[in-house]
Amino acid sequence: MPNGIVIIDKPSGWTSMDVCAKIRGILKEKRVGHGGTLDPMATGVLPVFVGQATRAVEFAENGEKEYIAGLRLGLVTNTQDTSGETLETHPVTADRKALEALLPRFTGPIQQIPPMYSAIKIGGQKLYDLARKGKEVERRPRSITIFELELLEQVNETDYLLRCRCSKGTYLRTLCHDIGQALGCGGTMFRLRRTMAAGYSLAEAVSLDDVQVQGAALLRPVETMFAAYPVYVLSSPGKENRVRNGNPITVPELADGLYRVHGSSGTFLCLSRAKDGTLTSIKNFFGA
Repeated sequence: MPNGIVIIDKPSGWTSMDVCAKIRGILKEKRVGHGGTLDPMATGVLPVFVGQATRAVEFAENGEKEYIAGLRLGLVTNTQDTSGETLETHPVTADRKALEALLPRFTGPIQQIPPMYSAIKIGGQKLYDLARKGKEVERRPRSITIFELELLEQVNETDYLLRCRCSKGTYLRTLCHDIGQALGCGGTMFRLRRTMAAGYSLAEAVSLDDVQVQGAALLRPVETMFAAYPVYVLSSPGKENRVRNGNPITVPELADGLYRVHGSSGTFLCLSRAKDGTLTSIKNFFGA
């Protein structure tokens, strides 16, 4: 059975679940998930997890991500991007210098009110279902972090390209909307391309056509997601048996931190945490 991760360059017009369904059909594997939703209009890095590798989805969803977002000033829509209905138009008096001066206000830990057109649930209902019925409900601000926010290019008098590296839960279209509000002319997102997610970059991404032709040959081992962590090899059958049975082991030689644990044969067994001389499994990846 196929197991591993394939990094897809998601095409515009597809939902993230559309991509999973396509790969499920190509690889004939029911267990398929993705590492962080992209809106249909967005393109770029979508890590897709297949088979046993779906156990790692949670780690991809929680990681940092990087985007290039198109900001259009002077336009406000109901979805905060150009796929929605126009609510307001305004003359644009802010120039590139004013935009650059504003960006530090949106860098670091900030509060962001999620958009109505989102999959967040309030009272058991998804916000976008309420929005499509013409309803708007109060949303609490959420804490996010913008690690880097850079103006890359001015396309024309109203359009700019921004590079943003951010935490889980950040809505780039809301960021564009909020920047426009702060400039006094309104703003919306006209383009979004994810350039990094779960540590994977666009240079590593392939198309759905590539998967159609090459299939499981494009799957990379799930261990590649954890390449930043050191390897700890279990030196005895006794320790390996304990780990495979879900038990912690004593490792006085290990510094506190996360480790990729290998069996004596070199097989990646689990991601584990060492603390105070004890190594405990966080997530197992053996036994498909």
